[in-house]
Amino acid sequence: MVKRENGGLEPGRVRQLWHLLEPLHAVLYYAPEVFEEAAALGYAAKERWPSYFPYRAAPLGAVGAEQVTSAFYSFSPRMVAEHIDLAWKIASPEALLQARVRGVDRAYRAIFGDRTHSPELAEAAALARRVAEAANTAGRPLAAANAALDWPEAPHLQLWHAATLLREHRGDGHIAALLVAGLDPVESLVSFAAIGAASVERFESRGWSAEEWAAARDSLIARGLVDADGTATEAGRELRRVVEEHTDQLASAPWQSLTVDEVDRLVELLGEFWVAALASGLLPSETTLGIGKV
Repeated sequence: MVKRENGGLEPGRVRQLWHLLEPLHAVLYYAPEVFEEAAALGYAAKERWPSYFPYRAAPLGAVGAEQVTSAFYSFSPRMVAEHIDLAWKIASPEALLQARVRGVDRAYRAIFGDRTHSPELAEAAALARRVAEAANTAGRPLAAANAALDWPEAPHLQLWHAATLLREHRGDGHIAALLVAGLDPVESLVSFAAIGAASVERFESRGWSAEEWAAARDSLIARGLVDADGTATEAGRELRRVVEEHTDQLASAPWQSLTVDEVDRLVELLGEFWVAALASGLLPSETTLGIGKV
């Protein structure tokens, strides 16, 4: 059963729910159907970044690279600018929002088959929507932008929208936890790689130069958080533990909208769809989120 502390979920349970919902959201960035929708708008589709940035930033509107860099936090400003400076010249945010729903609709139908219209998926969507609608988005720009969008009518798209809103709600909170810990964007990646959350090569996909990575590592070495070989010290591991625990705590409030039994039921319902998303082979085995590592 779920343990509640001070009216919220136990942090480990909050993290488990994120682990279950994250793959359901992430198909947006990997499914061929979504790439096809982006290509139809005029975006390059040979790799994921040309569509990743406009798709994820579209709820914010036609904002500039500086605002997207702030909201996304751990990406190099140069990498963001490379894609966002052109993004709204290719298609409007409104067109991208429509395209991502079309793409996810097609992707879910391909992944889940007949289960796309199952009563179990509809039940999971209804529970997840209640949680998402309970999320306080004050101080959380990406969560607030997604919360302002209209809910799709189809249950499977409601499930995706709920997963997306809760994912961004958690991500906004994670940035707050990193700021409190005194970790700038590059340091946040270096310190995460240092505890083995993912390989350095995977984190390098965020666009920082070797010189910037080395400078961040040197800064963390000076603080006693990382050894010279890039491995986290005991203090570094403890700081990351605190960051992840703080992130869980900041993500827990919306889950108070469900009873203990309803949370258990949602976990049960999400299982088969989580398995299907992973079994699709679309999602990478290693990501910068550190799922399963923290």
